[in-house]
Amino acid sequence: MNFPSIFNDVIGPVMRGPSSSHCAASLRIGRICHDLMDGRISDIEIDFDPEGSLATTHKDQGSDMGLFGGFLGWEAYDERLVDSEMHLGAAGIRAIISIKELKEKHPNTYQITLRNPWETHQVIAISTGGGMIEVLEIDGVKVSLAGDCFLTLVYSSDSQKLDAYLREASLPEDLEIHANDQGILILKSQTFLNEANLEELKAIDGVISIKQVKPVLPVLTRKNTSVPFITCDEMFAYNEGKNLSLWQLAARYESMRGNISEEEVLSKMNDIRLILKNAVETGLKGTKFEDRILGPQSVKFKSLMEERKLVDGDVLNRIIMYVSAIMEVKSSMGVIVAAPTAGSCGAMPGAVLGVVDSLGLSDEETNKALLIAGLIGVFIAAHSTFAAEVGGCQAECGSGATMASAAIVHLAGGNLNQSISAASMALQSSLGMICDPIGNRVEAPCLNRNVMAASNALSCANMALADYDHLIPLDQVIETMYEVGKSIPNTLRCTNLGGLSITKAAKEIELKLGQKQFYKSC
Repeated sequence: MNFPSIFNDVIGPVMRGPSSSHCAASLRIGRICHDLMDGRISDIEIDFDPEGSLATTHKDQGSDMGLFGGFLGWEAYDERLVDSEMHLGAAGIRAIISIKELKEKHPNTYQITLRNPWETHQVIAISTGGGMIEVLEIDGVKVSLAGDCFLTLVYSSDSQKLDAYLREASLPEDLEIHANDQGILILKSQTFLNEANLEELKAIDGVISIKQVKPVLPVLTRKNTSVPFITCDEMFAYNEGKNLSLWQLAARYESMRGNISEEEVLSKMNDIRLILKNAVETGLKGTKFEDRILGPQSVKFKSLMEERKLVDGDVLNRIIMYVSAIMEVKSSMGVIVAAPTAGSCGAMPGAVLGVVDSLGLSDEETNKALLIAGLIGVFIAAHSTFAAEVGGCQAECGSGATMASAAIVHLAGGNLNQSISAASMALQSSLGMICDPIGNRVEAPCLNRNVMAASNALSCANMALADYDHLIPLDQVIETMYEVGKSIPNTLRCTNLGGLSITKAAKEIELKLGQKQFYKSC
């Protein structure tokens, strides 16, 4: 089973762009393609299925931008990303995008064929939500790769000689060997093979080529990875007699999952906190970007709040302001953290940081609260989805509200049971939320829904602190969210084909944005 990492799957990646499912995920797929070609690419064919989300959203929601940056070997937060198409052309790489029927029917499927004068390779991969990916096929060989380890691909015409070498060679203990009868041997490890091993492999008769692919995720997966629990019920059972707090359980989980110390877990979360705080501060100064629908609205909100011209509600108003500021940084191609996604990047961080600043709490308490949010997200990632293309906006903003509510209970001095109760109520309140971006941009009504999610989180946290009965266990609500998501029509799952996306006003906005891009390119 997949054991999600707080920093891989839930609170991350650090990125630029409107959508983690589109921008960060596509960039990671592109980087794997870059390594597979040893960085030498001449021509690329990118295919999207007409029934998938990407056929209608790949350009406007940043898939093209992310892919092109990945093909060039960039990181997801590279400041050049907005001009990645220009840089790809300057590098002499020709890319063609086609819409045609694919055998893989996941809504976020990328079929990519790469060529140079010496070789051709094909990669089929999917974006699974929140910037996470799965490579399903390389050169016709079925695989399941998440980008969370060092890969060595050995292309060979004689598998028997390779097998003999692997039985006798001195190889790293953590090495995972995936053999098949289709000419590609896949080796997974925590580091690349040393030069001696590589030279020995190259010397074997029948070995055609060796490719090394670097990981694209911050926390690596090791051989025989284990975790103390993977559901809420299992967490309660694990905690019997230990009486650990929820943040301690989160640190314990991530420590075992990533094979790092609990101190390192807290240190990583502190790095995330600093990026989140900077996004709030940047947003409140005002942001500018041509290709956007909404301007910097949080600036006026801040002014009116300080002048006491808004309806009183200090904590809630601060949360609205912070959520807006983060979302505006995202929409202006600034650096944000997908927490759990870019489309919902304001809800959880804005709610948590808003409560922290309203209550005057410490950085240490903030890190603990973010860890709690991350653990709730782990349960969602393991048993449902963060991808709006799969589950609608309930999977993004609904998940953000769920994570934030548990964290807020902790900040208010509540206990573990109350945090889980708040999370259950927050997700129950989010079921059925559709994803229908206006103007084919992940900006509106995304901002409104992030604010709604954060408000929902605060409300459910207070209800839980007052011991409201959540009735349905969190695990069951998470399972329900996944089932509800599957019943939402694909036109209402981030395809730009239904809901607010197809209103007259939305289509007029989309046309104006398209005209701006046309004249800019001319």
